[in-house]
Amino acid sequence: MRLGVDYYPEHWEKEKIDVDLMRMKEMGVNAVRIGEFAWSLMEPSENKFDFTFFDHVIAKCKEYELEVMFGTPTATFPAWLGKKEPSIYIISKDGQKMAFGGRRQYCYNSPEYLYYSLRIVEKLVTHYRTEESLYSWQIDNELGHEGSDDCYCLNCHQAFQTYLRSNYVNIETLNETWGTIFWGQTYHSFEEIPMPTETITVHNPAMRLDWARFRSASLNQFAQKHIEKVRELKGGHQTVTTNLPGGFFEKWFDHNEFSRSLDYVSYDNYPVWGGLEKPVSPAALSLSLDFVRGLTGKNFTVVEQLMGAQGHDITGYLPRPNQAKLWSYHAMAHGTNNLYYFRWRGMTRGAEQNCLGILDADDQKTRKYEEAKDFFEDISDYKEAIDGPIKAEIALLYDFDSVWAWRIQRESARFNINEEFLRLYEPFYKKNLPIDVIRKDADLSNYKILLIPVMKITDTSFTAKLEQFTKDGGTVVFSFRAGVKDEHNNLRLGSRPPGPFSSLLGISIEEVESLGDGQRFSVTNGTEEYHKGEVWREMVRVNEAEALYTYNDAFYSDYAAVTVNKFGAGQAYYIAGGIESGIIDRLAKKMLEKQNLETIASDEGVEVVQRSTLEGKTYQFVMNHTGLLKQHNGINLEPYECKILNL
Repeated sequence: MRLGVDYYPEHWEKEKIDVDLMRMKEMGVNAVRIGEFAWSLMEPSENKFDFTFFDHVIAKCKEYELEVMFGTPTATFPAWLGKKEPSIYIISKDGQKMAFGGRRQYCYNSPEYLYYSLRIVEKLVTHYRTEESLYSWQIDNELGHEGSDDCYCLNCHQAFQTYLRSNYVNIETLNETWGTIFWGQTYHSFEEIPMPTETITVHNPAMRLDWARFRSASLNQFAQKHIEKVRELKGGHQTVTTNLPGGFFEKWFDHNEFSRSLDYVSYDNYPVWGGLEKPVSPAALSLSLDFVRGLTGKNFTVVEQLMGAQGHDITGYLPRPNQAKLWSYHAMAHGTNNLYYFRWRGMTRGAEQNCLGILDADDQKTRKYEEAKDFFEDISDYKEAIDGPIKAEIALLYDFDSVWAWRIQRESARFNINEEFLRLYEPFYKKNLPIDVIRKDADLSNYKILLIPVMKITDTSFTAKLEQFTKDGGTVVFSFRAGVKDEHNNLRLGSRPPGPFSSLLGISIEEVESLGDGQRFSVTNGTEEYHKGEVWREMVRVNEAEALYTYNDAFYSDYAAVTVNKFGAGQAYYIAGGIESGIIDRLAKKMLEKQNLETIASDEGVEVVQRSTLEGKTYQFVMNHTGLLKQHNGINLEPYECKILNL
C-alpha cells in the first residue's frame, strides 16, 4: 500500500529536502509524487536537457526509503516553446488564443506539440528507466480539465473535416444524416463544413454530437501516443497511469478509451473546491469514486486527496476537523488502494497560493498533519481488505453520446445531468450496497439491477441486450427521455418515445413538458399518497405496463408518471419525470427484496461499506458523514469519524 504526498521540491530551497523527507517519514509516508509541472527545469532551452535536480531528489528519496511516482511534465510547457511554436495554443470558441501562463494551453491536434511533448517524455523516461525506486509514470496531468478538451484552431478544423470524411461514405450521406436541408445548410464538400463556433441561433445538433465525438477522439489519441511512448521506453518494473480530474459528465471526452490502456487508473479526489459553500453530497462523492473504479473494474489510486482548503482565486471551504480524513477512508472504501495527499506544503507564490496542503505557508505541523498521520497509521492495518475486489450486483449505466446530447440540448432550463444520475443512484446508495458506474457496453451478466438515467440516445443492439437481461430475471430502471433519439442525435420519425425501449417498458409517450424554476407537478398512487416532481414530465400511456403513479392534475390525470412492466422473468420500470426521492426510495426497496439483495440499515448520514479479503475475512467501513454524534449498532461515531469493524 502506497501512502504518500504530492511533493514539489523545485518550489523550495534545495536545502529543505532533508527536513521535508524526514517529516514525511514521521507522518508515515512511503511514496512521493513529483515532477509533473517541471518541464522548464528539465529542458530550460530547446534540446538542452538537464535532469540533475531530480537526480538529487530521487537520490534523497531513496535515502529515506521512499518510492517515487514521476509525472511526465507535458501539462505545462516552457515559455520558449510557446514563443517558438505559437500554433500549439488552444483557440477558444469565440476565437481567443489562450495565453502562456496557465496550464494545458496546448491543442491535442497540434503536430508541433505532439513532437515536442513526446521528445521530453522520451528523454525523461529513458533517463530513469533503470531507477528501481521509480515505480510508476503518470502521463501529463488531468487531461481535458478546465476546458482544455475543446479547441477551435486551424489544426482542429482540418482534423474535424478529416474525421467526418472517415466516418461518412460521402458528403451526401453526411447531409442526409445531419438533415442539412434544414435552414439550407447543405454542404457540397467536406471542406465547406465549419466548426461549431459562435453563430446566430444554434448549430445543428447532429453536427455538434460529431464535434463532441471528434473532441473525445482527439484527446484519446494524444493520450494513447503518450502512453505508448512511455510503455515502449520504461523499465520492466515501472507502471503507467494518469490522473483523472472530477466532473466526468461535464467533459468532452470518454474516459474509458485511454483508461483501458493504463496499468491502473488514478484520480484526483476533491469533495469541495473554491467557490463552493459546502462539499458535494456523500452520494455524489461515492458516485464519482464508483465511476473511476468502473473504468477498468479494478481498484485505483488517488494521487490528489484534498486535506486543506482549496481554490485558485477564491479560497474554498475548510474541511472540518477529521472531515478530510473521513474522505480518505471513504475513498479507500470505494476502491482506492493507494493514496497521496495534495499537497505536502502549500505554495507561497504563483496561482495556487490558496491551495493549502498538509503544511501551510507557516511550515508548521498542525491538525492536518496529525490527521494524515493518524489515517496512514490506521489504514495500513487493512491492506488485505482494501486490495480485495468490490463485487456489485447493481450498476448504473451511462453513455457519453447521451451525456453530450444533453449538453448540446438541455431541453429543460432546470436540467442537470449529475442530479439526474443521483436521482436513480442515491436511493440504492442509501441501502449501503455496492454500485458499479459503468459504460453501457460493459458485461452485464453479473448484475441483478440496472439503473439507466436519462439515456436519450440508444440503438437496437443495446435494446436487445437489455431485453435479454430483463427476460432472464433482471430489473431495469429508466428515467425520462429514454430512447428518444438515434445515434446521430436525431428524433425518430413515426416512432413514439421511448422508441426502441417501448416493448421492454410496455408504454408509449404522447406529450412532454419542460418545467422551469418554481414549477412543480404532483403525482399520486390513487390513494392519499402524493409526491412532487420538477425539471421534466412525460404523459405516459400504458400498453402492457402497470401504472404505479399517475398525475394529480386537472388535465393529465389519466396519464401515468411511474410504470412497471413484467418482461420475461424480470421487470422494467419507467420514471417519467424529475420525481422526488420518496417514490424511488420505495421502489428501490421493492426491487431489492425481489432480487434478494441484502441491505445494511444505517441512520441518515451514516454510510456502511462492506469489504472482504480474498481469504474471506469481512470488514465494514462505518462512516459518519455529518458534523453530529451518530450511532451504528450501538457504536458511537464522533463527527466525521470512520470506524473499521472486523466482522
